[in-house]
Amino acid sequence: MAFTEVLLIKPVDGLGAEGEQVRVRAGFARNYLLPQGIALPVNRANTKYIESLQKARELREARDLEAAKAIETKLAAINLVFAVKTGEGGKMFGAISTAEIAAKLAEHGVELERKRIHLGQGPVKMLGKHVCSIRLHGTVMVEQGFEVVSENPIEPVAEEAPEADEREHRDDKKSRKPRKEKADKKA
Repeated sequence: MAFTEVLLIKPVDGLGAEGEQVRVRAGFARNYLLPQGIALPVNRANTKYIESLQKARELREARDLEAAKAIETKLAAINLVFAVKTGEGGKMFGAISTAEIAAKLAEHGVELERKRIHLGQGPVKMLGKHVCSIRLHGTVMVEQGFEVVSENPIEPVAEEAPEADEREHRDDKKSRKPRKEKADKKA
């Protein structure tokens, strides 16, 4: 496979930041990066441009780091509580996902993309206290706690008599039609 060196003008997830010289497949560079204006071919003429991009990148990263630390201090002061509808035994209807957490944070004045919020085991489906991790910057990671409470009183689970279940099971067996034998089909 043919590879080529390109200079990234814009950051590309999984590939690099602006000002970086990366090695990519020739077809990817020729068909996507170069026509979209995301990269330039590496040659002697682009060396000054590389230096200016690296300076711009350092300034942007410093601004992003300061902004991330400011958001980190805001998050420390926020207490998130989600009131959800519940059924018997406190079972939740639905779940709390990263979209709901991002929306709740936006209500408190912190705008975040939901892809920056990570729930360990997927959407939260239980009442109680939980923790999510939020990646604000490459080096700044915040653990944000939140609580899921019931908005209506929790009703105890009604226990059914086990004998009734067995009786229903037996009735189901009687009501089934018997299977036809293969011999009946041939006749």
